[in-house]
Amino acid sequence: MPEIDHDLLQPHSIWMHAALDMARQAFEEGEVPIGAVIVHNDRIIGAAGNQREQLKDPTAHAEIIAITQAAESLGSWRLLDCTLYATLEPCPMCAGAIVQARIPTVIYGTIDEKAGACHTLYQITSDPRLNHRATVIGGVLRDECRDILREFFAIQRSLGKK
Repeated sequence: MPEIDHDLLQPHSIWMHAALDMARQAFEEGEVPIGAVIVHNDRIIGAAGNQREQLKDPTAHAEIIAITQAAESLGSWRLLDCTLYATLEPCPMCAGAIVQARIPTVIYGTIDEKAGACHTLYQITSDPRLNHRATVIGGVLRDECRDILREFFAIQRSLGKK
């Protein structure tokens, strides 16, 4: 991932804190603590934490739920002029949904070494073969976003869970 000017990240930290709030809520509900918010005209129009365990749905990622909420809010599947904030780099499924929703900007907190699809393993959101590309910035509140995941998985390991 390219080096980032951290002064430019300051405005994004406000919205990333909202995504972290959603991650904390997911944590409290026993879900992997990933949060996402979608912002349009300086207003959150979609916000969610992971809900895979609650809904018993493998597609219930925070980003997917937030995208669905935002589309409903705008009355359109095209999420133009929106920014998606996610605490973890989106996976291939979520990156595909970002492309399909035409979200122009994605901001994430920490990389996903096992499934990152914006910078780490794949570059779906910038693939020139696809019909839409998003500008993606990683590393906003990286430490906080990484630490909540580490805490969650440390607890899971201490309980003998995968």
